[in-house]
Amino acid sequence: MARVYATPEQLTAWTGQPAPPDAERLLARASEDVDDALISAVYATDAAGMPTDPAIVQALADATCAQVEYQQATGDDGTGAAGRWDSVSIGPVSLSGRADAPAAAGDVDLAPRAYRVLRRAGLLPGVIW
Repeated sequence: MARVYATPEQLTAWTGQPAPPDAERLLARASEDVDDALISAVYATDAAGMPTDPAIVQALADATCAQVEYQQATGDDGTGAAGRWDSVSIGPVSLSGRADAPAAAGDVDLAPRAYRVLRRAGLLPGVIW
C-alpha cells in the first residue's frame, strides 16, 4: 500500500485554498514523488514505512503539499504530462515556452519548495555513507 504523507485538510492549510475534489489522488501521487526524491534518505519509520519523528512527519506533509501546489500551478494533474506542453494559464497568469522536463524518464520533477522543505529537514541530499 502506498504511503500518503498529507491530508486534504493539510493541503488546504498549506495553500490557503479549499482542497480540490481529487485532493486524495493528487496527494497520493505527490507522496510518490516525495518518496522518489528520498530514495537514499535515512530516517526512522514504523512497520508501515511511515516516519516516526514528528519533525520528519511534518516535513514530508509540507513537501507533499508543496508538490501538489506546484503541480496545480504548472497545470499538471499529477501524471507528469504538463511538462511536455509549451504554455500554462492560470487565471490572469500565463506562461509559455518549452518547460524543462526531468533530466531522464523516471526522474521526479520535485517542486522547488518541496525540495527546500526536505533539505531543511536534513533529508536531502540523501547520501548513504
